Amino acid sequence: MAIGLGARVTVLDVNQSRLERIDELYGGRVATLVANPSNLENYAADADLLVGAVLVPGGLAPNVVHAQTVKNMREGSVVVDIAIDQGGCIETIRPTSHENPIYKEYGVIHYAVPNMPALVGRTSTIALTQATEPYLAKLVELGIEKAFKEDRFLRDGINVRNGEVVHPVVREALKKAP
Repeated sequence: MAIGLGARVTVLDVNQSRLERIDELYGGRVATLVANPSNLENYAADADLLVGAVLVPGGLAPNVVHAQTVKNMREGSVVVDIAIDQGGCIETIRPTSHENPIYKEYGVIHYAVPNMPALVGRTSTIALTQATEPYLAKLVELGIEKAFKEDRFLRDGINVRNGEVVHPVVREALKKAP
């Protein structure tokens, strides 16, 4: 959407193949860079909008945007932390609410309403349904035990089984949670 509105978009990621896929998909209309502290610091300082979207499946998001990075951003720029449901990836972020969705720190506007997909309920439900339907179909076709044995993605997605937290990252995150 940002590209369509004429924005200059830069995506930083640690996954080189994902960056290559973005390059292919957008034909050079999106700049891509390897995410490292130097690149993040340089691009954040010039950004009007910085979207933090770090995901550690089942775990807490690490702080990758430090307070000094936010402090170096222009006054009036905006940070949105999509990782807020996993603790946030921007050091200066804290959860906000629909009633009070923003606050300023170092002159930078912060937005971090948990469960952002709920704001577009119909769209997010359709997307979730499309993403999960193939797995549900496999469970119905093969049964739970056989599906888990044959499909590593299903198997790796198990968080709790027989009342026990079995996913190692989730288990570790729960130990660290306040």
